[in-house]
Amino acid sequence: MDPRIETINQLSAIVLERAGGRKPQLGIVLGSGLGKLADVIQDPVVIPYKDLPGFPVSTAVGHKGNFIIGQLGGKTVIAMQGRIHYYEGYGMDKVVLPIRVMIGAGIKALFVSNAAGGTNLSFHVGDLMVIKDHINLLPNPLIGPNWDELGPRFPDMTRPYDPSLIRLAFSLARKMDIPLQQGVYVGGTGPSYETPAEYKYYRSIGGDAVGMSTIPEVIVARHANVPVFGMSVITNEAHDDYADDYVNDGEDVVAAANAAADKMSRLIVKMIENMSL
Repeated sequence: MDPRIETINQLSAIVLERAGGRKPQLGIVLGSGLGKLADVIQDPVVIPYKDLPGFPVSTAVGHKGNFIIGQLGGKTVIAMQGRIHYYEGYGMDKVVLPIRVMIGAGIKALFVSNAAGGTNLSFHVGDLMVIKDHINLLPNPLIGPNWDELGPRFPDMTRPYDPSLIRLAFSLARKMDIPLQQGVYVGGTGPSYETPAEYKYYRSIGGDAVGMSTIPEVIVARHANVPVFGMSVITNEAHDDYADDYVNDGEDVVAAANAAADKMSRLIVKMIENMSL
């Protein structure tokens, strides 16, 4: 067996042991400033990434760096309170290691969230965008020898984001009076924010929002045939013209994500309540 698969299996076993007999049904990735959802997880077990041998540690603003296992919406969930980014200097194998560990622990679906810049000119700060598709400008995490134990050499990506979960989100959001946008997420390496010309380019190729994460996680989940639901919080707006003193600021992004986190959390909890796993 490939030693990297052995590492995944060992880490998954540690997580399950720390969970005290509970087996996670659903994985959740909490992006920049969106860690509030972790506060409503009941009966939580917190596993700091630094306590897991060989596990990468999150260094990004707003990312605490913990697995949290507990009850949410009547299901046992495992949440990443902070993700690993390619721009932090980790190889792509480390970026997606947490997802592979959650899959190894038994999750049947994955929810991913992020803070993103709106390239769609109709989007505003604080909007929630359901991700219907993506454009990947990051290295693909499946490059290299395929691990047949995890999935096929050429996984299908026709529907990277599960249509039934998207329909569920919109149905519940209407009942809860939570407005939703829908669009295509563009993933780049970062860590520099996009230039005005890049914003225009991403919009011209069909992107509605842009960020620095998420897509590698989705690719790995779909490689393992795990259905995915994705949501972006729009934390800054694209314009065709910028004032001379305009800047994109990381702290402002986290603040905007925090402001939208409550409605996103309420919707995700209601989705989990209505899912069959």
